[in-house]
Order: sequence, then C-alpha cells, then structure tokens
Amino acid sequence: MSESSEEGRSLLQARVALFWKVMFFISILTAGVGALGAVGKPRGPELVVNLAQTVQTGVFWWLCMRGQRSPQFSRGMEIGGLLINLTATALMGRFVMADFAREHHVFSSDGSLMVDGYITMLHVAGYMLWLAVRAALIPSSPRRTVLVTGVAGIPLVSSTLLVPTGGLRLAWRALDSSAYPWLPATAAMLWGLIIITCTVISWVIYGLRAEVREARRFGQYVLEKKIGEGGMGEVYRARHGMMRRPSALKLMRSDVAGPSRLVRFEREVQLTARLTHPNTITIFDYGRTHDGVFYYAMELLDGATLQRIVAIDGPQAPGRVVRILTMACGALSEAHAIGLIHRDIKPANIMLCMLGGERDVVKLLDFGLVKELEVDGDIELTGAHAIIGTPQYMAPESILHSQSANARADIYAFGAVAYYLLAGRDVFNGSSVVEICGQHIHGQPEPFSTHGVAVPPDLEELVLACLEKDPARRPQSAAELRRRLVASAVEPWTSEDAQAWWSEHGAALADDAAEVTGEARTIAVNAR
Repeated sequence: MSESSEEGRSLLQARVALFWKVMFFISILTAGVGALGAVGKPRGPELVVNLAQTVQTGVFWWLCMRGQRSPQFSRGMEIGGLLINLTATALMGRFVMADFAREHHVFSSDGSLMVDGYITMLHVAGYMLWLAVRAALIPSSPRRTVLVTGVAGIPLVSSTLLVPTGGLRLAWRALDSSAYPWLPATAAMLWGLIIITCTVISWVIYGLRAEVREARRFGQYVLEKKIGEGGMGEVYRARHGMMRRPSALKLMRSDVAGPSRLVRFEREVQLTARLTHPNTITIFDYGRTHDGVFYYAMELLDGATLQRIVAIDGPQAPGRVVRILTMACGALSEAHAIGLIHRDIKPANIMLCMLGGERDVVKLLDFGLVKELEVDGDIELTGAHAIIGTPQYMAPESILHSQSANARADIYAFGAVAYYLLAGRDVFNGSSVVEICGQHIHGQPEPFSTHGVAVPPDLEELVLACLEKDPARRPQSAAELRRRLVASAVEPWTSEDAQAWWSEHGAALADDAAEVTGEARTIAVNAR
C-alpha cells in the first residue's frame, strides 16, 4: 500500500499515533520504577529526564492524532522521536551506572566494568522493547526497519565510549581502558541481534499486510468497504489502483452460485455496458479473478434508493414522483429500444443521487434479471417455469407466463413504484409470496384517498393505468409513459425543493442505522 494514497497515509498516521500511545504508558511505568529506586536511589536529574521522556511521548501521541498528517510528518515523528528518546536514555545510563557503582561501593576498575556491562544490558533490553513495538505497529518494509533500527542503535553503542567525570559532565574513555574492545563490541553485537529480530517482525507483518491487500484486489481495483448486498452479489466501495477513481465493485464467487446464476451475473454487466443513458448506472470495467470471482466496476453514487427515502420520509410529493419517473423512463426507453427489459424494477433499484452539483438525479440500477427479447436460447438460464422478480412489483403476466413477458411488464413495475412513492406503501401486501402474487393477478389497487393521500386526478389515473392487468390497457412504451407524466397537472419539484429536502433528511440517510430492513427481495421460484 503506497503511503501517497489516502488509505496508506491514514494507516501510517494511525499506527505512529498508536506507537507513541504505547510508549507514553511505558514511559509512565519506567518513571514509576525509577522513582521507587529499582536500580539505585533516584536522583533529581534522572527523574527530570524520565519525566521529560513521558511528556515527549505524550506530546508526540497528541500531535499524531490531530488532523490529517502527511506521510513525511508521520515518518519524522517516528524516527525523530525515537532518536530523542533513545539518546536521552543512553546518556542518562552513564550517570545511572556511576550512581549504582557508588551506592554499592564498587571502586575497582573490574567491578566498574561489570556495573557498566550490567547497566548497558538493561538498556539493551529496554531498547529492544521499544523497537520491537515499533516494528510490530508501524508499517515498514524490512529494508526500512534495518535502517531505522540501525540508526536508533548509534546512541547506545556510542554511549559505551563515554564515562561520567563528575556532576553532569561526560568524557571519552581513555584509549587504554580495559572496556575496549569488549564493551562496545558486545553492545554492537547485541544490537545486531536486535536489528535481526525487528527485521523479522517487520518482514512477517509486512508480508501479511501485502497478502491481505492482494486478497482485496480485483484486477486494478482494491476493495475498501462493503456497502451493500443484492440478489446477484455483494457490492463494495473500491478504488482504481492507477487512477484513484472511487468505484462500486459488484462481485460473485463461483463457489456460492450455480452455473446458470453465474452466467446471468456475467451477462448483467455485458448488457448494462451497452446502455449509455445518463440515468442508467455506468459500467467501467469487469473481469474474473484466477480463483473464480466474477466482478464488475461501476460508478460510485452519492445518494439513496427510493426504498430508503420513503422509509425516512413517507409518501413523496406528486411533483417529485413525476420528476423521478420521468428521468427513469428515459433510461428504460433506451433499454427497450435495443431489445432489453429490466424485469426487476423496484424502489431499491432506483437511486436519487447528487451529480455535478445537481440533487435528485435518478439512476436506474441492477440489470441482473434483464432479458434480451430477441434471444430464445436464454430461456434455459432460469427455466421455463421460473417466476423471476420481486413479488411486490411483478406484473400478472410475469407471474403467469414469465417467459412471455415483454416491455409492458416494466411499465407495470413503474406503476407499482409510483404507487409506493405516492402512498408510502406497496400496492399489494400479504403474508406470503403466493398471496402477494394472487393479488397482482386478481386484486384491484386501492385508491390513494384510502390511505389519506391527495394525488392529482390525472396522475392517479396514469398510475392506475400502468397497473392494469391487461398489458394492452397500459401505456405501451416508456416513451409514452414519459409524455403522459410530463403532461400531468402537478406542481413542479424544483432544484430548490430537492436541495431543501436533502438538507433536512441527508443526515438520517447517511446514518447506516437508518438502512431499511425488510426490503422487498428479488426471487426466482419454480412455478411447478
């Protein structure tokens, strides 16, 4: 994952902040141990240094949490903070060593060297803890870990060449000191082990992260977050690896779907890609991974489905309904003109979006059940006796003779969607699929006045005409339906109305908890 990407930058900042958070609490513990005199009697300068280290780690933690930090800032906080802390610890170790020797009455040169080695080993252990935590938490390649850990060890190895000379002064060891070469060499050797240990930690974790990233990659697209699930697969927010374009990725695994369903899923993208109307969702790309996952990438839309909008706000204004259906009819007209019918028009498959600064722009989604009218062989994809669609929005002929249904079945579904938007409820409801389908075949829609909704007479007449049982009595095309919608006497829904509505309800729609439950589901039932 590149640190130049938003995901990489955010991860790096969060991990550096977490590292300094852990170091802050370790510093508090270390200061407490020092105050109790676990190594020697605490002295003022040592407590000041411990306190300063604690404050420094806390400040770095705070700085890394604030705002959006650049990768350069996060890396500077990582290596700069390490060098500040470890240098202060190494230098203070020299005075701790002298105090320890004095308090335990160690005055011989051999005894002093043993104390020096003892204190150095304690610091090596502490350094190793810091750098192992760093290797585990902060994203880093093995090569970078070698570099950072090697540089961080310079203060410790160099400090073995220094001795306190009284007060807070340090001087270089005499060249004839018996500390040479074993003490610096031992410190360097132990530091080499620390470099190897931290590099292995980074190598393992870096490799695991790479495997996770690869598992989330589909072609040039990297998955970011699951945003939905439909009858034909799951939908994820994704980004293009090269263009950084946000996209919606729909995918289906071959091991969880039968061959016919996978063929239908693949045909969905091929058919939808032929549609170019601005109110039809745009397909960017599609493909199949080596492990059998079929996917396609489409535009990522900012908005909400009609299902969610009605759940939040109830019945919609007639002018808004006319505006929605007028735009959707344009998309459907194009599909019908090239010989395609949708077969699953429902509120959950029509979305209101913001595009180019304009609110309430309609997008017709999910052509997963689309049927090519001119292709006879595709009847085998679902079976001659299969009922396909969403029961609340299926035309009578789709229920009785699903394979003979034509474009006027989509007109019926549009009528059912219009009824849902105007009344705030479905045309027919029931406790079972059979009951709902029976009402579509034999029942009559209730007038809107029954539900306490005022709808202009010509609009109500048009909606009920779309819901006629006999296809010949419905509007005969999406273009005809669009003309009649435009001619209906309703108060127009303006851009200002749309902006005001989204300002009032946008927060509720953005909340995942507002997601509609009990959504009408697409089904395929064997009529036999």
